[in-house]
Amino acid sequence: MNLKLERPLVFFDLETTGVQIATDRIVEISILKVFPNGNKESKTWRVNPEIEIPKQVIDIHGITNEDVVNEPKFKELASKVSKMIEGCDLAGFNSNRFDIPLLAEEMLRAKVNFDMQDRKAIDVQVIFHKKEPRNLSAGYQFYCDKDLKNAHSAEADTLATYEILEAQVEKYDDIKNDVNFLSNISLHNKRADFAGFILFNEDGEEIFSFGKYKGKKVVDVLRDNPGYYSWIQNADFPLYTKKTLTNIKNKTDSNKQINSLEDLKNKFNQKI
Repeated sequence: MNLKLERPLVFFDLETTGVQIATDRIVEISILKVFPNGNKESKTWRVNPEIEIPKQVIDIHGITNEDVVNEPKFKELASKVSKMIEGCDLAGFNSNRFDIPLLAEEMLRAKVNFDMQDRKAIDVQVIFHKKEPRNLSAGYQFYCDKDLKNAHSAEADTLATYEILEAQVEKYDDIKNDVNFLSNISLHNKRADFAGFILFNEDGEEIFSFGKYKGKKVVDVLRDNPGYYSWIQNADFPLYTKKTLTNIKNKTDSNKQINSLEDLKNKFNQKI
């Protein structure tokens, strides 16, 4: 069966120097772009991360420092990646918590804009764990009756993830072949940023999820303690978290200006 798509869906996987979103780097990225008509386009890049790949990480994905020393840096590839995923929804395995946030950091670090506001995100691992709590290799065996060869190769993992999602949609009657549904079922909770430092409450308002303002509305904190914004911008938070906070601040400042203009207009009308 084919996934029902209204626009292209990009499956991607990253191999990295580690698992810290804000500080680790990509060493390999593989993209499988699936079009609504079923056509596919794929591309895999090795990347010079500009930092050392630790031995314990090399033991997992097998990519050594020597393998990538002459490969392009991500800032040289960012515009190509951005163009390939432009206008696409995103899918991956554990992508909501790792691959998408880390890709966002790399893109913003390279001064290439990245935003999820107009995209859907499908996390095949979340669907898998909600239905059959296992890992990628077990999921490939369970859903596709295949052994995952070359596990932790970005290309092999990407293709396996795509095949698992198709099998999940076909296997479960309560999983709709619809990107909006698949994106919603992939969510752990409603996050304003990728890392989960800013969440949405039941009323759809942004709240902080950490520190002394945990559970407090972001707009209230920025109003009562304007310096908190500067502290976050200068602290070791992910770039996308900082961008999200800036967007909230700008929106709040814009609303204040609109309200001020409305007040002036009302006062003027009262005088005349």
